[in-house]
Amino acid sequence: MRERDIEQYLINEVKKLGGIPYKFKSPQRRSVPDRLCIFNKKITIFVEVKATGKVPTEAQLREMERLVDKEQWVVYVNSESGVDRIIKKIKFMLGGDEV
Repeated sequence: MRERDIEQYLINEVKKLGGIPYKFKSPQRRSVPDRLCIFNKKITIFVEVKATGKVPTEAQLREMERLVDKEQWVVYVNSESGVDRIIKKIKFMLGGDEV
């Protein structure tokens, strides 16, 4: 599946939960995650989106690690089922479906 299709699926699923799926770009840092998804209850997640079968580059992994070191929730997804797993966890955190 193409990256843009997976990213659009992520956007739609985040919006269904009432979240805001900001496109995340940093003029001072390269290789930052694609999306910053913000929900109620102070739930924020940085999401790097890849085409099916693809993984983040070394530079992207370094940037993701920098965010993890600051105790941020950071993931990458490369399929609709990957998005579904994240959404399921967020629903649980928001007080919805069990994990």
